[in-house]
Amino acid sequence: MGSRKTHLRTLEPVIALIGYARVSTDDQDLAAQISALESAGCERIFSEHASGTRVDRLELDAALDYLRAGDVLVVWAIDRLSRSVLQLVNLLADLGARGVDFRSLTQPIDTTTAEGRFFLNVMGAFAELERDMISRRTKAGLAAAAARGAVGGRPTVLTADVLETIRSTLERAPSTTSATLARTLRISGASVSRGIKQLRDAGELPPSRRSESR
Repeated sequence: MGSRKTHLRTLEPVIALIGYARVSTDDQDLAAQISALESAGCERIFSEHASGTRVDRLELDAALDYLRAGDVLVVWAIDRLSRSVLQLVNLLADLGARGVDFRSLTQPIDTTTAEGRFFLNVMGAFAELERDMISRRTKAGLAAAAARGAVGGRPTVLTADVLETIRSTLERAPSTTSATLARTLRISGASVSRGIKQLRDAGELPPSRRSESR
């Protein structure tokens, strides 16, 4: 990953601006974003070609791992970082807990300023509303599906609450494995896999990488 700059006298890391750039397809050009990030003073830039719906963005994961307390993650626009307000707010909350700030070059979001923090709080309120709406929609849809197909026999372990837990967990932490979810929910890995497929089919989770490559 390369060494980080340090103060000669203290040997403590210098606060750094770390850039992240993304385009969705191979025929799009990263040059404009990278140029803007360089002009903003980013000492290191992570970039990749990946759809916003992809959960496995390797360069973004590398950038998040590289960040240290006091650093600032910089993007050209917030849609380069996340596919929804809810996902963005969750990510920025995680960064804030680590002492990392965030800046968008084309929107009024800079958590190093009072104005930027206020704007983020407003976004957080909308994210909470979005979270509640998704939860209600998921539960209502699953309840309706269960009512349409209600038959006798052993009840399913994939209740609306279990599916909502799977969805919200993967929304917050896309790298969570099925095995971890199975242990947490105390159900089988096969049941978790069926639940993930059901949520993807309902549009509540992004498609798998295999589906996108077809």
